[in-house]
Amino acid sequence: MKLNKQKNQLSFLLILIAFSFSIQSCKQKETENKKEGIREFEGQGIQYKDGSPFGFPNELDAVIAAPKNYKVLLENYKVRVLEVTIAPKEIENLHHHKWSSVLYITEAGDFIDRDIDGYVIFDTRQLPEPQVLPMTMYKHPEAAHSIENLSETKTIRMIRVETKK
Repeated sequence: MKLNKQKNQLSFLLILIAFSFSIQSCKQKETENKKEGIREFEGQGIQYKDGSPFGFPNELDAVIAAPKNYKVLLENYKVRVLEVTIAPKEIENLHHHKWSSVLYITEAGDFIDRDIDGYVIFDTRQLPEPQVLPMTMYKHPEAAHSIENLSETKTIRMIRVETKK
């Protein structure tokens, strides 16, 4: 039984890596606001705050700072695969992501992403159209932030594949 679970997890990881290559081959456009360190994905309206991973403190690594929300499924010298869940009305602890990653988002309602100072980086309620899920996206390293799940009923669920360098 345990072997089947590991096979399924490995298959899922391979699918996520294939998604990563398909994203790059589609040449997803990205615009940057260098002054503010905000990145936005063209066509999706999704924004996040990036930063230099060299200044990211280890204690704010997502797995350490928000262990309730980030479960390691696989980790080696090349990748770290995380199962991410944020319960309805939950605010996750402040954390960062020091590696570039691919996100496969399977479930989400409205949410707010705030930076280290509490300023809103992104609010899904401001999108011109609702998010279409599942959604796959590539992200550069993310500066310290915290997500608040605004939904009364939907858990935010995703798989995050971080690529170590």
